[in-house]
Amino acid sequence: MCAAMMLSRLVRYFLAPIPWPAVAVGLCVLMHLCASSGGAAFGQAVGAEPPVQVPGFWDPRRRPERPDLGRVVGIRFLTEIDYPPFNFAGPDGNPQGFNVDLARMMCEELKLACTIQMRRFETLLAALNENRGDGVIASIAVTPEMRAKVDFTDPYYRTPGRFVARRDSPIDNPLPEKLEGKTVAVVAGTAHEAYLKALFTEVELRPYPNPEVARLALRQGDVDLLFGDAVSLAFWLNGTDSANCCAFRGGPYMDSRYFGEGVGIAVKKGNETIRLALNWALFRVWEQGHFTDLWLRYFPVSPF
Repeated sequence: MCAAMMLSRLVRYFLAPIPWPAVAVGLCVLMHLCASSGGAAFGQAVGAEPPVQVPGFWDPRRRPERPDLGRVVGIRFLTEIDYPPFNFAGPDGNPQGFNVDLARMMCEELKLACTIQMRRFETLLAALNENRGDGVIASIAVTPEMRAKVDFTDPYYRTPGRFVARRDSPIDNPLPEKLEGKTVAVVAGTAHEAYLKALFTEVELRPYPNPEVARLALRQGDVDLLFGDAVSLAFWLNGTDSANCCAFRGGPYMDSRYFGEGVGIAVKKGNETIRLALNWALFRVWEQGHFTDLWLRYFPVSPF
């Protein structure tokens, strides 16, 4: 599909004279977008209006084998206390959220008894390495620094970068050659600012001190676009603070050099039994469509 996109754009370039430096940058970004998906596949939820993109990071042609769990009697999950909607305490004090529901689905697939304990985020890895839990499912990004401390399952979601525009904006597909002179809000010092500086060289960046101020600038029409973390932007767009002002345009942008390798479940170094078991369970949850159901429940406006 990416090759077809680039061919289509080349045809358009030949039919309409555009400065060749802009063409080169545009093709560069297209190739970044196509090549940096990290193996993610995207599908549209049937019957969703408008269609909701549901990511999938599992290849049906590489179906993992169910590991031997003869010595495993249960899995003790650890999660964070307050990071809604991924993990938080419900009205009854019990764990709730996307991560919690996903953990329970995996336990059902594994047919194992599981517990889910909430702890402060900064204590999670220490508790894992002290054998107080078997897996940490708390939206921990997979980074080289984290890999030095723990092992990870396959990623089950990522946090791409995306553009947001006001609903009345004529910008439908924010490629570099279309954005010359346009103002784009970003949060200062972030990977999103660095990405635009590297690949969208013709835009006028407007750095803001935090996401709230950057979103307000877009909502008030002070900038043409906003570029940032698609997960947090999805919740903003679906919430009352946005006043239904804006919508995603283009993307997602998933270059791992800027936006990371994704989010996985952390297990203690060398605990291959649990890691492989969770990988198998994640695949099964996705294969049976339960991951799509869960995604739609928490992401009516998809980051993808």
